[in-house]
Parts: sequence; structure tokens; C-alpha cells
Amino acid sequence: MTPPAPDPQPGSPSALRREVLRLAFPAFLALVAEPLFLLADSAIVGFLGTNSLAGLGVASAVLLTAVNIFVFLAYGTTAIVARKLGAGDQRGALAAGIDGLWLAVILGVIAALAVALWAQPLVAVFGATPEATAEAVIYLRVSTLGIPPMLLVLAATGVLRGLQDTRTPLVAAVAGFSVNAVLSLVLVHVVGWGIAGAAWGTVIAQTGMAIALVWVVVVGARRLEAPMGFTASGVLRSALDGVPLLVRTLSLRAVLLVTTWVAAGLGTPELAAHQVAMTVWSALAFSLDALAIAAQALTGKSLGAGDVTRTRATTAMMVRWSIWFGVVLAALVIVLHQVIPLGFSTDPQVRAALAAALIVVAVVQPVSGVAFILDGVLIGAGDTRWLAVAQTVFLVAYLPMVLAVWAADVVGVTGLVWLWVAFGGFMTIRAAGLWWRARGDAWMVVGDSSR
Repeated sequence: MTPPAPDPQPGSPSALRREVLRLAFPAFLALVAEPLFLLADSAIVGFLGTNSLAGLGVASAVLLTAVNIFVFLAYGTTAIVARKLGAGDQRGALAAGIDGLWLAVILGVIAALAVALWAQPLVAVFGATPEATAEAVIYLRVSTLGIPPMLLVLAATGVLRGLQDTRTPLVAAVAGFSVNAVLSLVLVHVVGWGIAGAAWGTVIAQTGMAIALVWVVVVGARRLEAPMGFTASGVLRSALDGVPLLVRTLSLRAVLLVTTWVAAGLGTPELAAHQVAMTVWSALAFSLDALAIAAQALTGKSLGAGDVTRTRATTAMMVRWSIWFGVVLAALVIVLHQVIPLGFSTDPQVRAALAAALIVVAVVQPVSGVAFILDGVLIGAGDTRWLAVAQTVFLVAYLPMVLAVWAADVVGVTGLVWLWVAFGGFMTIRAAGLWWRARGDAWMVVGDSSR
């Protein structure tokens, strides 16, 4: 009998590959689950009509901004928890995670109240037609109930990723978004609630996910006797640590919002097509982001343990993987660019505009892969102040490009294509800036820097 192959030595290329795949594969499945069910929501709402789909595009831009500006609850928590884990302080890692959960509750309630009160003016900013605006307001007001659970999901997921557990968030994501898709279909087309049914499906599913993930974190904290109560100093520290990532995320959301604003001026069919194209791009981004999540967790852990060599080796390997993964995704979208629109609208104008935009979406994928992976590495390293400044610079560089599309007053398919070309330019600038930073050593601070 042939003896079993010995386990790879820690730090060897084979061991690095295994560790990256152990974290990245479940993260990939979890991340893909979310946009796939968002795509399902788009398809379900799309068959209510073009105005409903356009309204979903505007409402989604506002809702995702209200939630994703607090993505530091996941990213920042992953880095802090992973560093403490690498430094051998698992109890401190969970204590930091509990502080993040309390902060998520506070921010979630504030954000929900703000969006509910200002739903109408927030939607009106995009300048969509009155019919699309009315649909957007309905969706947004119902969806505000799901903002606190969404932020709790972010925070709890960040804790678990920092503890090198990406399987539990995968189970929660698949279960939650499966429930979301079924509820949306039933409430929209069977019960007859229209676009409000899709919003209620999301609220119910996100609440269930939040309860499940928070429970897992709390059980782990109790086992290690980590402090569970609200501590003002701990929550304040989590909030202050998150400020640079908040600035980074606000700059990113500004890019997406100004892009949607320009798309709204191209015409209702083009806005509807842009909504689906952005959802497809988000699905692809989530796929590529699986490696970035592994990069956050592994970078934080290895730097916490003081292992710079391992950090460099892991980063180089994941950059190569992200480029090739981006090439595969690009080829897939190009092959399907005429097929994908058939699942989202019966309007031939929407289908034509979407097919054209998807070509540009495909071309951008390899560059996007580099940007996402290096962003994850620097977040995992805690290099958040540099990221805040850099992302603001990237936004400023993008504005002349996207505003040139607006000023040229091009409409229809041509306008949508040029808008996505401008967005591709933004991703190229972002990737180049992050690559320049990663080449140096200033971001590689070792040990538990949070102490």
C-alpha cells in the first residue's frame, strides 16, 4: 500500500495554497450567493415593468449606500480580530468582535431612521421619471427595516472571518438568500404586493441571517468568557478605528452614486439596463472579492504573528490568482452577453443597452481583480489611513471622466457604453494606485498594533 503523502510544511507554497483555498472557497460561495439572489430580485421585479426595474435601480443605490458605507464593520473587524488571533489573544479577538456588534446596532438604528425620513428626497436626487421614482420610494421605505439586521450581519461576518471561519457565513448566506428569493417571488407575483413584496422578502431574510450569525459569535464569546456587555470605550474605539475605512467606502459609494446619476439622464430603458449591468458587475466583484476576504484574514493573522515573508508570498500568489480569475469571468460574460438580458426584461431597448454594457463589464474584470485583492491585503494590514486618502484621490480622478459623459449629452446605448468605459477607467486607476502602495513596505506593521 502506498503511504499517504505527508502534509505540506507550514509556510510552503502548497500550504499557502491550501490555506487560501480553505478561506476563499467558502467565502466565494457566500459572496456569490448574495448577488445571485439580488439578480433574482431584479428578474422578479423586472417583469413588473420597466418603471419598476428602474425604480429598483435607484432604490438599491440608496439602500446599498446606507449599508455599505458601514462595511468597515466587516472589513475592519476582520483585520482586528485576525491580528489578535495571530498574536495569540483569542479572548481579546472575541471581545473586539462584541464591540463591533454593539456598534452595528447603534449605527443600524440611526441609518434606518435617516433613510426612512428622507426616502423621497434621496430618491429624487437621481432625477428618474415620476413613475420610477414612486416605485423606488415604496421599495426604500420598506427596506429600511432591514438596515439594522444588515449591519449586524456585516459585523458578525467580520468576526468569524477574522477567526478564520468562512464556512459559517456561507451557510447563513445560502439559507438567507434562498429564503429571500422565494419570499420575493411569492410576495411580488402571488400575493400581489408588487415591488414592496421584494423589499419585505429582503427584510425577513436579513433578520434571520442576523439572528443566526450573532448567536454563533455570542456562543464563542461566552465559551472564552469574553466581556459581552456594552462598553462605551470599546464601542468608541471600534468607531474611531472604522473612520478611515468609512472615508474609503464613502468615496467608493460616491463613485457608484454619480455613475447611477449620470445613467438616470440617459433615459429610462438605459437606467434599467444600467441597474442590471451594475448588479452583474457586483456579482462578479463579489466573486473576485472572495480572494480579497482571504487576503484580509491571512494578512492580519500573519502580520499579527510577525511573519512578513509569509505576508509577501501570500499576497503575490493571490494577485496572480485574481488576474486569471478575472480573465475567466471576462470570457464567461462575453459569451453570455446576449443571453443575460433575456432574463431581466422583455423591453428590446433595455436588452440592447444591457448587452452592449456587458461587453465593457467583461473587459474590466482582470483589472478589477487586482484592485480587489490589493485592497483586501491593505485592509488586513490595517493600512486604512492610506486607503482613505488614496480612495478620495481615485474619486477625484474619476469625476472628470464620468462628468465628460454627462456633458457630452449622449443618450441611449452609446451613452451607456461610454459611461461604463469611464467606470472601467476608474477601476484601472484604482488598481494602479493600490499596486504602487503594495510594492513598498510601509504598510507591513507587525504585531498586535491595536494594543
